[in-house]
Amino acid sequence: MSAPVLRPNGASCLQLYAGPRALACLRAQGLRPQDVRAVPAAAGGPKGLVLNPLDRYLFGRWLAGPGPSVHLVGASIGAWRMACATLDDAEAALRRLAEDYIAESYDPPTGESQTATNVSRRFAQLLGRHFDGRAAQVLGHPRLRLHVLTSRGRRGLLHREQRLATVAGYLGAYASNALSRRALGAWLQRVVFSDPREPLPLPLGDFPTRQVALQADNLQAAILASGSIPFWLRAVHDIPGGPPGAYWDGGITDYHLHWPWSGLPAQPDSAGLVLYPHFQPQLVPGWLDKAWKRRHRGDPGLDNLLILCPDPAWVASLPGGKLPDRQDFKTLPTDERIHRWRRAVAEAERLAEQFDAWLAAGCPLDRVQPLPA
Repeated sequence: MSAPVLRPNGASCLQLYAGPRALACLRAQGLRPQDVRAVPAAAGGPKGLVLNPLDRYLFGRWLAGPGPSVHLVGASIGAWRMACATLDDAEAALRRLAEDYIAESYDPPTGESQTATNVSRRFAQLLGRHFDGRAAQVLGHPRLRLHVLTSRGRRGLLHREQRLATVAGYLGAYASNALSRRALGAWLQRVVFSDPREPLPLPLGDFPTRQVALQADNLQAAILASGSIPFWLRAVHDIPGGPPGAYWDGGITDYHLHWPWSGLPAQPDSAGLVLYPHFQPQLVPGWLDKAWKRRHRGDPGLDNLLILCPDPAWVASLPGGKLPDRQDFKTLPTDERIHRWRRAVAEAERLAEQFDAWLAAGCPLDRVQPLPA
């Protein structure tokens, strides 16, 4: 693939935030592809669309060459993004993801009302168009290692999806999480479907966690489950290789992957950094933690993070003055929503252009801010 010519364009729209260890690395040697040990990809639905040009730049160009393995960790739309990044033509696959996500209306079949079953069916068909017959590419990439996050109902009300029981179970989960994030573990388990060549090399003691080998027979089921928002989509039950039960959106337990990333083991000639394209500088641990601002704070586990995110002033210039949002499916006519989202992705090309320009300029530190405390 010929590399695109990228040039800075207008005012700054990209912000960079670095933890202390990442900042020291940038000061000493800038940022090299081999310095990247992991790339997280948050849940957040359509918000992730504005990261599509950055994804295409990173995986279609900057990280496309040989080097040490890189762990791609995704929840919900982040899992779909990272799975596309492992395909043979990552740039084309990621471009298609954006267009398919934008163009899909999830309208119910003629004469039927919209149901979670219909939405799940459409999403499964969409994933099939992307990944049918391509599991070997995902699981055989020479450098990238995929990890898909899901939230499994542990027992009782959430072990199986049943309308009233599920409602009661999530009310209980919400109340428990309000007391303590750790208490949410009584209701849900983090199940990580991981590339069997290199399981996720990060100790996660904050929450009940289980790793399962990602295989051809569970790849699409895991990605479908990772994006199955409770009540919007149906849970995915009994994924092959995993413990029995109902699996839901990985963002419930791990919305923005606020993890102890500094615990990643070192590799030769690598700074062990975590490069995080994100739609905001703050990391919210789980979906139920949105209201608990104190849980969004930085800590030493984020020392090796470099976050790339859009400037709020640039976001305000987008159609509607905001990032694409799931509520747009309800509040906007389909044609208007599609127009706005396509324009947002087109405008987001500037994020990739400005990151490329920052690299070419030698990674100047005056563009980098410390992670929010």
